[in-house]
Amino acid sequence: MTLRARLLLAQAPLALALLLVGVVAVVTLSQLGRSGPRVLQDNYRSVLAAQEMMAQLERMDSGALFIIAGERQRGLTQQAAQRARLESQLRVQEGNVTEPAEDAATLRLRTSWRRYQEAYDGFLAQSSPEGAREAYFGVLEPAFQEVTGAARAILDLNQDAMVRKSEALQRQSARVNTVMVAAVMVAFVVGLFASQSLTHRALRPVSVLSQAVRRLGEGDYAARAVVEGQDEIAQVGRDFNAMAEALQQYRRSSLGELLQAQAASQAAIDSLPDPVVVFGADGGLLNVNRAAEDVLRLSLEAGGDMLGQVVPEARAVLERVREHVLTGRGAYQPRGYEEAVRAPLPDGDRWLLARGSPVHGESGEVVGATVILQDVTRLRRFDELKNDLVATVAHEFRTPLTSLRMALHLVTEGVVGPVTEKQADLLFAAREDSERLQGIVDDLLDLSRIQAGQLQLEIRRVPAEELVDAALDAQRMAAEERGVQVSKQVGLDVEPVDVDPERLGLVLGNLVGNAVKHTPPGGEVEVHVWQESHGVRFEVRDTGEGIALEQQARIFEKFYRAPGAPAGGAGLGLSIAKDIVQAHGGDIGVVSTPGQGSTFWFTLPRREESGPASV
Repeated sequence: MTLRARLLLAQAPLALALLLVGVVAVVTLSQLGRSGPRVLQDNYRSVLAAQEMMAQLERMDSGALFIIAGERQRGLTQQAAQRARLESQLRVQEGNVTEPAEDAATLRLRTSWRRYQEAYDGFLAQSSPEGAREAYFGVLEPAFQEVTGAARAILDLNQDAMVRKSEALQRQSARVNTVMVAAVMVAFVVGLFASQSLTHRALRPVSVLSQAVRRLGEGDYAARAVVEGQDEIAQVGRDFNAMAEALQQYRRSSLGELLQAQAASQAAIDSLPDPVVVFGADGGLLNVNRAAEDVLRLSLEAGGDMLGQVVPEARAVLERVREHVLTGRGAYQPRGYEEAVRAPLPDGDRWLLARGSPVHGESGEVVGATVILQDVTRLRRFDELKNDLVATVAHEFRTPLTSLRMALHLVTEGVVGPVTEKQADLLFAAREDSERLQGIVDDLLDLSRIQAGQLQLEIRRVPAEELVDAALDAQRMAAEERGVQVSKQVGLDVEPVDVDPERLGLVLGNLVGNAVKHTPPGGEVEVHVWQESHGVRFEVRDTGEGIALEQQARIFEKFYRAPGAPAGGAGLGLSIAKDIVQAHGGDIGVVSTPGQGSTFWFTLPRREESGPASV
């Protein structure tokens, strides 16, 4: 028997119980339905006939009173009309005798009616008013009371019968309710018990198969599902047994190789001096090396939230890199030593720089992420020493450079004596170089202050168009000398921005100046500003030579100069611009295609309150 047939058989008792309840309900309700009309059919017609006859007798009596009152013609007409109707209703009653005592009451009514007619005929035969009055009160009125009493007796008899039948119908209805409730309860209990028993027997092989699957999942490759029969579950059981047998054989043949490969892989990871953390596709921790256990306090045996023991800074970095890689955004590369996080250890703090790489499956999907926390403690120290040295040198350069600029200016202006034309050319060239050197020194000092967190931002609300106009005005002369057209497009809905005007002007001036330098004569530099949902976006677009893709990732690094860049500068402008924009809570980037120009952009978020800030 198939599983489908077994399940249908298990539902058969409930179906039979439902059928039984339906049959009982139909039979009892049919009986109850026939009992109600019977009460009306048997007695209601007699009740109406008796009421009609009593009414007609009243009218005949009224006709007699009209005759006594002197309106004989009206009385004769009324009593003649009521006789025929009363006779008709009496025959209806005689044909609808349904109760045991109703036959005798109907015969008495017929006899009384005959006497009343005879008395009425005698009353009509009287010619004088006095004789009519004596006939009415002496003969007709007693006959009227007799026939009326006989009709009322029939009415009371049928009304009492209707009351008795109604009470009997109520008792029958109560019995029907009791029978129905009992039938439903018995059918429900019997059907439920039978269905549960049959369902349990039908699904027992599923339980056996489930237990075998659970044992196999726990590593018991000797587990087998013993299921008898020829149905679908039995076939699944045989297929499961075949699969378990194949897995057991495969485990016997390749377990040693797998264990050896796993041991070699773990040894290779453990040999790395930097912490290595491997995450699964669901974000769970899969593997760590010994360095990660020592430095980050990670352990696969901890259970629960395995990252809970990691210091908050390192944990935040691990979660950020994991999310970056597992969401399909490729490998994660840090932007610089400023992303390094501190890990406190007994022998001193160590600085770790995170890098992430995706782990791909056979079909190319991302099935995991490997995060390496490179120990950059010494490199970071060297970077700090380099920055300190640069700041010291720049500061020491500033005083003699100021004196040199002043001396060149005095000599060039002829304050200390006349100079020849050739000497003037050399002095002007020297003054330009000293001004360029002064700009480099200022950039180095700004950079050192930013890295030391000593640069204060004086935040105030400024119209975005005002910042753009200031940057374009500062570069307009240089643009005219190169034959480059500069323009702006500021959206009408752009809100004022909360910034340090001097510092942000430095950012815009740097971007516009770079665009002018890298745009050939006849080109164009445009500044676009528009409102976004979370702030304001600035873009500086040029029609220059563009930037190669491999250079775009490093263009915001300190001291980086792209190959073929014009002479002058130390490669600090974009780095300083990036730090200033990030200090304002925004972001900066570049979009460029070689030969098609470049677009440098940065965003400024909305601020609830404006005030001084430091970077």
